[in-house]
Amino acid sequence: MDRTMVKNSDFPSCPIRNVLARLCDKWSLLVIYTLNKADNHPTRFKELQHEIPDISQKMLTVTLRTLESDGYVTRTAYPEIPPRVEYALTPRALSLIPHINSLLDWASENMAAIINDRNHPS
Repeated sequence: MDRTMVKNSDFPSCPIRNVLARLCDKWSLLVIYTLNKADNHPTRFKELQHEIPDISQKMLTVTLRTLESDGYVTRTAYPEIPPRVEYALTPRALSLIPHINSLLDWASENMAAIINDRNHPS
């Protein structure tokens, strides 16, 4: 699937559908959260891969490119041997962090009840 396309093309100008289609995939919020855990110090690709061990190299690359194209992440390449590339959050992504933290708090508070409901459907 082309990650530059909004998933619901019937409503391309709908802000919630447009933003959530890009952020609510399997990896985007996790990558943003992981970059923020580094106190927004530039982070190398391999460091991100180490922090998110279950993401493949390809998916991390695709996710970082998507986040960069949407203005959540900056990519800085240094002309060195071997090449060095670092990623950092933009002010836009940093403004999203309090909302991610609120979602994490909500998930922590409600996870046991959600799991219970899954195991005992009405």
